[in-house]
Amino acid sequence: MIDTSVFLNKTAVYYTLGCKLNFSETSTIGRILLSAGIRTARPGEKADICVVNTCTVTEVADKKCRQAIHRLTKLHPEAFMVVTGCYAQLKPEEVAEIKDVDLVLGAEQKEDILKYIGNLKKHDTGEIHRSAYKDIRTFVPSCSRGDRTRYFLKVQDGCDYFCTYCTIPIARGRSRNGSIASLVEQARKASSEGGKEIVLSGVNIGDFGRTTGEKFIDLVKVLDCVEGIERYRISSLEPDLIADELIDYVSQSHHFMPHFHIPLQSGCDEVLKLMHRRYDTALFASKIKRIKEEMPDAFIGVDVIVGTRGETDEYFEKAYDFISNMDITQLHVFSYSERPGTQALKIDYIVSPEEKHRRSQRLLALSEQKTQAFYTRYIGMEMPVLLEKPKRGAPMHGYTPNYIRVEVPNRVSIDNHIVNVRLSDFNADRTALCGEILDK
Repeated sequence: MIDTSVFLNKTAVYYTLGCKLNFSETSTIGRILLSAGIRTARPGEKADICVVNTCTVTEVADKKCRQAIHRLTKLHPEAFMVVTGCYAQLKPEEVAEIKDVDLVLGAEQKEDILKYIGNLKKHDTGEIHRSAYKDIRTFVPSCSRGDRTRYFLKVQDGCDYFCTYCTIPIARGRSRNGSIASLVEQARKASSEGGKEIVLSGVNIGDFGRTTGEKFIDLVKVLDCVEGIERYRISSLEPDLIADELIDYVSQSHHFMPHFHIPLQSGCDEVLKLMHRRYDTALFASKIKRIKEEMPDAFIGVDVIVGTRGETDEYFEKAYDFISNMDITQLHVFSYSERPGTQALKIDYIVSPEEKHRRSQRLLALSEQKTQAFYTRYIGMEMPVLLEKPKRGAPMHGYTPNYIRVEVPNRVSIDNHIVNVRLSDFNADRTALCGEILDK
């Protein structure tokens, strides 16, 4: 039995790096600490505990994690420092050696944070609690709102794909998921709290059902009936797991938005084989074509990695040409980073950092062209926008069903409301369309 009396009136701060799944899990950790009497510190208030939820998808991510720990240590010099997440799971000894880190929790231990933090007395060296990736079996439920209008509902965790460049299966374990019944209950709770939009998050969402024998399409159909939730978005789907049945269903649904995020990683078949991806460019193109046939207005975001081992100049040009001819909306471009223990390190051809940067810039420029062309198509149209409370000094903003960012004049009364907006020209930095509110 944990004596929570030592936690009363204690405060905590949280810092999250990486994916939407991490943000959702940090929210869960926050609720666990709050249940024991540890509240979130107010701005400017010194905290008794710092929790850093880390990412390790690239070497840059590792560096950002270390920098975040150092910053928090300066802001809260007496705080008990807890580090969890993928970096902590993958390189616990390295994290434990960072100055002022007291506790390192692996993927299987983060839910039991109260068990490990003790009386919050700082340690001389970081204490590690971590399971081997093959022993990571627990699915930790998580549905977070944070300071956003959208909720992030974790439906799946882990991955069985073991792509040659990726450490995520080692950092998060095998694919596993919650039951449809439990996820629906969390969606209903979000609705009761006033939630209007839920983003389904996970590592490999299309693989949903590994541990429960259920299907992702069945989850989608049941969530679609939850009263009060106006919008759902699916955060990421592997191309080989996008069933035509799912595309057809979303195209007819009033609540699942015409918005897809699909990892491509490379537009060259030779590189896809080196990556051990489970599809080729022909399959990817067929999925994009099917989506656009059923939902011409769909926003399609695509992940691409540049400069992987084996990506010659010729292969990159093939990838660039393929991507430029795809009817997609936006690219999320990542420069390949060497990850210890991955099979990619056995591939001989190495791309220089300078060439990685050049390729990345070309794809980012292509992405900008595609996104602005997509936005331009909707100038002058009227569309429903779910509006969010703005940060201080910023205009109110929100998103259309097909994920066009829209800025409107601030009006507190319409925070977390869907209103009809006439879309006009781009804002000053061309990151959103300006809008005129039509609802009275």
